Amino acid sequence: MTFVNVGSLGTKPGQQDDLVQLLLRPMAGLEAAGCLRYEVGVNPDVPDTVFVSELWQSAEAHQASLQLDSVRAAIAEAMPLLSGEMGGTRFTVVGSPLR
Repeated sequence: MTFVNVGSLGTKPGQQDDLVQLLLRPMAGLEAAGCLRYEVGVNPDVPDTVFVSELWQSAEAHQASLQLDSVRAAIAEAMPLLSGEMGGTRFTVVGSPLR
């Protein structure tokens, strides 16, 4: 079943734009690994925070993507930008009124 991961990533002060740019770079293998959508956003009411919404073919595809060289490199590059404050939720999609 389709899997969703929605999260928030706290950044160190002034690092929000840098994290956004990093997350918006193409990542080799992400689509082939089963990523259907990867959306990055910000909210002016929540400074120093980046929001990510991911739609995957399955929870297993999401987990396996963490072993991709491109994903591991992006995580390593992002770590110095992060404050350590993270939040979010994961769920399995059971349906949609649009389909």
